[in-house]
Amino acid sequence: MNTAQFDGITAPATTTGTDGLARLALKLDAAVTGLNGLAYLGLATVLESWFGIATAVQYPVGAFLLLYALGVLAAGTRRRISRTALTAIVAANLLWVALSLTLAVAGTLTPTGAGTFWLVLQALTVGGFAGLQLLGLKRM
Repeated sequence: MNTAQFDGITAPATTTGTDGLARLALKLDAAVTGLNGLAYLGLATVLESWFGIATAVQYPVGAFLLLYALGVLAAGTRRRISRTALTAIVAANLLWVALSLTLAVAGTLTPTGAGTFWLVLQALTVGGFAGLQLLGLKRM
């Protein structure tokens, strides 16, 4: 889809594509990440018994996830999505995938079986967000 933008001073700029998929992927990422952060903060002792991951790990990770979710939401609700911001979010999500899988395989946090499953599920979910965001970036 071609759209023309004209500011009244310079020649119209033609752009192709749409940011709809990127915007949706960012909003979904922000919602799921924010809920995950809230769970780590509000249910840390319960999650520790299920996943075997200490509350001392969950609290800072939960706080980080809430802040990250706010940043992702801000990027997804701007009038115009920044390609730079979207690229940085994709990179951060891919880093999260790598770290989650590394922790699951290495057992560094001594997770239970459910905890290992959760780390892998988290990696797959975040990887899915990164894939949608990358596809959205290519369509912009």
